[in-house]
Amino acid sequence: MALSSGLFLCSSSRVLPPPETHTFMRTRPSSAALRTISVSCCTVSQSSKPARKIRGIMKPRKVSPEMEDLVGAPEMARTQVLKRIWAYIKDNNLQDPTDKRTINCDEKLKKVFAGKDQVEMLEIARLISPHFLKSESES
Repeated sequence: MALSSGLFLCSSSRVLPPPETHTFMRTRPSSAALRTISVSCCTVSQSSKPARKIRGIMKPRKVSPEMEDLVGAPEMARTQVLKRIWAYIKDNNLQDPTDKRTINCDEKLKKVFAGKDQVEMLEIARLISPHFLKSESES
C-alpha cells in the first residue's frame, strides 16, 4: 500500500508531474539578483551601525627600530607585520628546503628574532611581540 504523503514519494510508484508545477522546487535567482540583494543589505546594515573602534591585533602600533628596518614602516598592525615578514622570507628564499616550517634567519631577521639562526614558523608571533612598543595611553 502506497502512502499518499509527500514525504514518502520514494516508496510510491507514482510518476511525478514536471518540476515547474511543484511549489517546493524553485529555481535559483540569477547571480546578478543575488549581488543586488547582498549589496543593498550590506549598505543598509553599515549605515545603521556606528563604526567600530580598531583594537587588538588589527590596531596599528609603533614598532622597534629593528622591526622598522625589516617592515619599512614606523607603525603597523600585527597582522600586517606578519604578512610583511612572510613576504620578506619568501622573497629572500629563507625557508629551509627540507622543512618549510623552519626559517633560516639572515642578519635582518636575527635582529628581530633574538639572534636565532633558525626559527620555527609558529615561533614568529611570539618572537615579534617585544618589538611592538606600548603607547603613552596604554602605560
